Amino acid sequence: MPILAHNEKAGSTWGSGGAAYDKISDSIADAISHTVNRVWPVVGERYLDVATGTGWTARQIAKRGATVTGIDFGAGVISAAKQLAPEIDFRVGDAEALEFGDAAFDAVTSTFGVMFVARPEVAAAELARVVRPGGRLALATWRPDSTIFDLFKTMKPYMPPPPSTPPPSPFAWGSEDRLTELLGGAFDLSFESGTSMLRMPSGEAVWDVFVGGYGPTKALANSLDPERAAGLKRDFIAMHEQYRAPNGLAMPREYVVTLGVRR
Repeated sequence: MPILAHNEKAGSTWGSGGAAYDKISDSIADAISHTVNRVWPVVGERYLDVATGTGWTARQIAKRGATVTGIDFGAGVISAAKQLAPEIDFRVGDAEALEFGDAAFDAVTSTFGVMFVARPEVAAAELARVVRPGGRLALATWRPDSTIFDLFKTMKPYMPPPPSTPPPSPFAWGSEDRLTELLGGAFDLSFESGTSMLRMPSGEAVWDVFVGGYGPTKALANSLDPERAAGLKRDFIAMHEQYRAPNGLAMPREYVVTLGVRR
């Protein structure tokens, strides 16, 4: 599974979608709205959006009148975020080593981003550190039994062999027990389930969006020889075509929203 490891290559991978990554965020806009509505930004609050991508979540928060800083490991998506919303403070930054002071924010969000860190305990401690007492946390993470897990299973045979000590699964962040282990020492937590619906004309349309804008898919496809690249495309499309409905694809993607109040 893709992990936000601490190296330049990983940052390049995640940022490689550039402005086209905004189409990925558009496809999960329902889940992002769910998360933003639950944390409920108000005028004057200070927010940090971690693993912001092209800033879709940050833009929704800013519309409510909060002041937002968005960080991401990928320089390519941050460059695009600055073009899309120059009024927002977007920076290249590491979720495992946030550059901000203790208790610097009223709230921290991450929508399907922080779950891909290489060191979950370190990132969770950083999220807690920068939220003021009484401040709020809102995360959206894919559940381990979601169809997004199936998407990554489809990609996995085309990836290089994992290291001898494999990194933690990002989908552990979709388990309420694991979320409690990571965050329950610093936050009073509650959880809410949701389903994001992917509606596109076809599996090929989904492929075009992901191979153009989703860094791990784009980088993987570009790394393969023509025969294996064709196999990845075939399997990716077939996986999505399982969810064909009369008017196109309707693929449910299950997630959990974690809400926390900092002690």
